[in-house]
Amino acid sequence: MGIIKSLNGIFWGWLVAGILLSTGVFYTILLKFPQVRHFKQLFTNIIDGMKKKDGVSGFGALCAAVGGQVGTGSLVGVATALASGGPGAIFWMWVTAILGMPINFGEAVLGQIFRVKNKDGTFRGGPAYYMEKGFKSKLLATLFSISLILGIGFNYVMIQSNSISNAVTGVIDINPAFAGIALVILVSMVIFGGVKRLAGFSSYVVPFMALVYILIAVFIVITNFNMLLSVFALIFKSAFNFNAAAGGVAGYTIKEAFRFGVARGLFSNDAGNGTTPSMHASANVKHPVNQGFAAMLGVFLTTMIVCSCTAFVILFTGALDTGATGIALTQAAFGRGIPFGNMVVFAAMFLFGFTTLLADIYYGEVNLRWLFPKIGDKLITPYRILSCGVILVGAIAPVTSLWELADFFGALMVFFNVIALIGLSKHVKRVYMDYKDQKKNGIEEPVWDYEDFIKESEETTRSHEKNIKG
Repeated sequence: MGIIKSLNGIFWGWLVAGILLSTGVFYTILLKFPQVRHFKQLFTNIIDGMKKKDGVSGFGALCAAVGGQVGTGSLVGVATALASGGPGAIFWMWVTAILGMPINFGEAVLGQIFRVKNKDGTFRGGPAYYMEKGFKSKLLATLFSISLILGIGFNYVMIQSNSISNAVTGVIDINPAFAGIALVILVSMVIFGGVKRLAGFSSYVVPFMALVYILIAVFIVITNFNMLLSVFALIFKSAFNFNAAAGGVAGYTIKEAFRFGVARGLFSNDAGNGTTPSMHASANVKHPVNQGFAAMLGVFLTTMIVCSCTAFVILFTGALDTGATGIALTQAAFGRGIPFGNMVVFAAMFLFGFTTLLADIYYGEVNLRWLFPKIGDKLITPYRILSCGVILVGAIAPVTSLWELADFFGALMVFFNVIALIGLSKHVKRVYMDYKDQKKNGIEEPVWDYEDFIKESEETTRSHEKNIKG
């Protein structure tokens, strides 16, 4: 574990942040600032995504993806960023979100065009699928799938279960085992229904829990409205504070603000780590760009809205001066803002953590099916049963060391995924230009010919394999 910890110190110091921010700049330039030019369309696009369709709707896939994004990072990560990097960290979280939006766009588009159809008519896809079918690298896809199954499908599932159990036992005096059993029952009711039930459940829960959390945060901000300009000034000033001549807020330098802001920003929205493409690939939409827009909106909502709400409440209430960190800091802030604020954070942590848990299990399923294509369908039920066992163990056992393993596999996922994202960027641009050209020609709702692209991709693969053998 000492080696893993040392490697994580290198990976999560500057390396992962540098790679992902560079990829964000690359995609921003490649697609000519889509997060700015299409910002209004991100919201109007969701209206069509809410329409009833066979399989999983674009809105359902977005909610399920956001359910996996909004969680520990939005409540705990923001508080940690503020405690470790100061108010300036929030500015760098915003920068990370802006550059993460086109990355998530590319991931969603690739997930859509290189997906495969399930027996029940739904779709599955993600990095392993576009690495093999598009990037022509089964080795890269294998390494990514193994990293995701171990890092997300098991480690994060156990960690998320432990966080939820702690949240419950922190306000209700019960044995953690009972909390774990209750969690297993709730999870089983959703995951054994497949991706349709997961998307349907998320379509109801995610908008509700996010709206309530945001409204409470907005109420706290409004009641302290006279501090708004000074808080914004503090964030921007702290983001470029090169000297730490004094203690407290003034003691944070640009180094701490940048490092923790970027790291926690990436942690909050999952842009670039290859998890959300699996959910976006399941969406039944007319054109891949429609889901690309949904993916960008997901990053905006998780980091620019939910994370900002958490940050503003902490800064407006002065809770940062308490010396608390993590979920304790968020609870202290909301407790100062409204009566029973700590209970609000508990409820949010439970619901956010629960939907993240569901998404993590699904991501494991998708990659398990890719690793074992012939028997993958038969492995899903045993995997779900095993996941329930992992949830129970996580609820009652300490999981401190698992964070190191989860971070290690998470870094590997980023490295493998970014290689494919850069290598397949021509396909992302091609799909994007096809959408724009149809719009320019007066087609109000552009349509992508998935079947023709699949045939073309398969012919390219056969030609590639023939050249290797030859």
